Amino acid sequence: MTTKTVTLNIPDALEMEDNEVAMLVATRLYEQGKLSLGQAAEVAGLTKRTFAELLEKYHVCILNYPATDLAKDVANA
Repeated sequence: MTTKTVTLNIPDALEMEDNEVAMLVATRLYEQGKLSLGQAAEVAGLTKRTFAELLEKYHVCILNYPATDLAKDVANA
């Protein structure tokens, strides 16, 4: 995977560490299906296992399976 470096200016008032911002970005991209679990873990700077364990804290389901795909699979069953 090729990578891109992004610089964000976060107000000090948010009191967020860099790793927290990276986790927020990674979880959102994973939730949207733009990154695999492994890719999102890499963005967050974590192992896949640790990233997967932290998903619940960010209210993201590890079973990232679109409802439209589920409906198609049920119809095909």
